[in-house]
Amino acid sequence: MGNSLLQITPRPNSPKFHNLHRILINTHISKSPSSIHTTPTTDPNQITNMLCDSLRRGQNWDSLTKQFRSIPFTDQIVEKVLLELKTPIDAKRALNFFNWSANRAKSKHGVRCYCITVHILVRARLIAEAKSLIESIVKESSGLEVLETLISTSKIEFLSSFSNSLAFDLLIQTYSKLRMFLTAFDACKQLEQNGYSCSVISFNALIHVVQKSDLCELSWEIYEFMIEKRAYPNETTVKIMIGVLCKMGELKKCVDLLDRIHGGKCPPMVIVNAFLVFKVFGEGRIGDGVVLLRRLLMKNMILDDVAFSMVVYGRVRDGGMVDAQEVFEEMLKRGFRANAFLYTLFIGAYCDVGRMGEARQLKREMRDVGLEAYDETYNVLIKGCFRCGELKESLSLCEEMVEGGMWPSCSTYNEMVGKLRNLEDVKRANGLLTVLLDKGFVPNEATYANLIDAYGREGEVQEVLKLYYEMDYKGCSPGLMAYTSLIRSLSQCGKLKEAEKFVKVMEGRSVAPTLHIYKMLIGGYYANGDAHRALDLFNEMNKLGLSPSGEGFAEMIERLHNSFFKVEGN
Repeated sequence: MGNSLLQITPRPNSPKFHNLHRILINTHISKSPSSIHTTPTTDPNQITNMLCDSLRRGQNWDSLTKQFRSIPFTDQIVEKVLLELKTPIDAKRALNFFNWSANRAKSKHGVRCYCITVHILVRARLIAEAKSLIESIVKESSGLEVLETLISTSKIEFLSSFSNSLAFDLLIQTYSKLRMFLTAFDACKQLEQNGYSCSVISFNALIHVVQKSDLCELSWEIYEFMIEKRAYPNETTVKIMIGVLCKMGELKKCVDLLDRIHGGKCPPMVIVNAFLVFKVFGEGRIGDGVVLLRRLLMKNMILDDVAFSMVVYGRVRDGGMVDAQEVFEEMLKRGFRANAFLYTLFIGAYCDVGRMGEARQLKREMRDVGLEAYDETYNVLIKGCFRCGELKESLSLCEEMVEGGMWPSCSTYNEMVGKLRNLEDVKRANGLLTVLLDKGFVPNEATYANLIDAYGREGEVQEVLKLYYEMDYKGCSPGLMAYTSLIRSLSQCGKLKEAEKFVKVMEGRSVAPTLHIYKMLIGGYYANGDAHRALDLFNEMNKLGLSPSGEGFAEMIERLHNSFFKVEGN
């Protein structure tokens, strides 16, 4: 057998060998796949099939580049190839082709090609690669272009079975990472409108970055949207929102409020959700607050007695005292105890309409059932009293409050002092301030300005000056409000030279005197018959560009001119 083969096979140097060799080479070339690939074609389907066959055979990139050098890689062709490689087994080939074709064309693919590739990668659980592509295209795009394209490509026939919410979650997380807060939130809303939902993880990523940027209001807006769309928070969400409450300085207040309602400590989830509902009711969105409460109750995310108390609060805020009392009675029938928060709520409602008798009666009833009045109870009563003209009663309540180890809010104290009209009451209020300061009360500029005005009306110059220097000493730097009160009080007491001295002090502290201050001084000198100084101040005022206004002031200036020229004529 071996001899017969040797007889058939030509020797290498013989003419027969060269002819056979040439025939074999030609035959190999004619059957080689590369001859097909180098055949020019413009049919996208044929090009797609050729490319996919080459990629699946694992042909190297240099070879592919040579074979397809004459084919323009338009987005249409790239998209068709990607869709042919849509299955998870081909996902890496799709990504490699995506990158190779971009380098081949020396330009970025369109957003649509990016989004198709992302869907393919997500389906194959190539998450890191999908994230990288999303971040790359988001940086190059504007607005919600990527989201809109990602939604539209998810509806392609070949991808519809593959698309899932994970691709959208990755996009939301990328927007958050790049601190595109508003875009991310708008994307969440648009996804809901298109029938998709974001995961709690994506919401957490967004709220976390928003909270770190101190955008507390936006954090609550996103949190409310989560619950509205039934993306219920988890432990991580609650931790983030507790952080938001801390940044707002509201955590202690909210915890104290819930202690008064529930009579004990509440879980962090309840604290966060209670604050949200109170916030919504406080904005006057009573209907939204009630819907929110229902959803929270269904998921046991808030306590029953807290929910009842919040419904009463919402009714009172809405002006429905009768409805609020009905809810309160229903609450008692169901075995829940009344609490200090609800009593204070009703006391405040009575004070707002001037029914002080009922308000005081409720305070007594509150004590009888074993509930203690707290700072807010006193604040609403004090405000109710001085607004109804019961100034002595409001002072007595302030003193009672201080004896109980509490103190009024700065705004309550300031407003009360502003109403005082006799020296005895002013002295009581000033003495109360001394006690409050020792207990840690922090006054503001309005506190001193109101006391200065009150003493000024009574002609107590020494007390006016003492308050000014005390204010400066306590580190409460006087501003325009305090200087206006000081100059007005000194002018009313006839101390015009001292008043002018403080105008210079103002200017030295970069607080510019106003038209009102000049009018007070000019009016004071005019009343004292000093026309020369009044006109000097008028000219000074004009130089500063402060235009006089008011008919009465114009008449006064005219009389000043007349009296000045009359004096000059004599």
